[in-house]
Amino acid sequence: MNGSDWRQTLHFVAYDLPFHIMKPFRRLGEAVAPDGSVLALFEHDGAYVIRVNGVELMSTRRHHSEDRLAALVCRPLQEQRGARVLIGGLGLGFTLKAALRVLAPDARVVVAEIVEEVIDWNRNPDYPLASAALRDPRVELCHDDVARVLQRHRGAFDAIMLDVDNGADPLTTSGNAQLYRPVGIHLAAAALRPAGRLAYWSAVDDRDFEASLRHVGLSVKVTQVRAHATSGPWHTLFVARADAAARGYP
Repeated sequence: MNGSDWRQTLHFVAYDLPFHIMKPFRRLGEAVAPDGSVLALFEHDGAYVIRVNGVELMSTRRHHSEDRLAALVCRPLQEQRGARVLIGGLGLGFTLKAALRVLAPDARVVVAEIVEEVIDWNRNPDYPLASAALRDPRVELCHDDVARVLQRHRGAFDAIMLDVDNGADPLTTSGNAQLYRPVGIHLAAAALRPAGRLAYWSAVDDRDFEASLRHVGLSVKVTQVRAHATSGPWHTLFVARADAAARGYP
């Protein structure tokens, strides 16, 4: 192949590539978590991405599994008066928005987020994230570690959804480890009302973590969901209940 042929081939290859692939990632902000992990918010061709220590944690292009998590947990509560829900980890706001679409007008949703900059990113009206959802009168935003929120609210919630990391293994932020260990599972279960639901989002199907949930006396249902409605990697939703009479559910 001569130089002219090479340049012509390169031209056609570049022309045929999807345009968004050639667009750069634009860093919009950075934050440091309490354990020293570095979080960064990027914009890429209209999508928003949070990376932790360089690893993608979440994206506005892929949130089907977060939507399903909220649907599985909150739909049984949609007719319940005064339902109270805790979401651990604000992320890009998709779990919160999906929960609000289902829950009744008198429900209360507490969102615990430890990283202040993540809250600021979501509140920023220039970013299409969760600014409207955070203004919903049903929402109470806590800038705090979800573990401390759980400690302060024993027997308080009809549902708890924890989406603070990629799962028990692998973790992107070491400070989240306790939430996936028996002590953290016990702490979360103690914050439930009778027959309440405790749900974890995970990037992987972790049978050891499922066994840990069962070991502390919870009944567990495991659901596999794609990151996008029709494509993308499979994510795992662990939905558990402490009520033995709820066998066959969650």
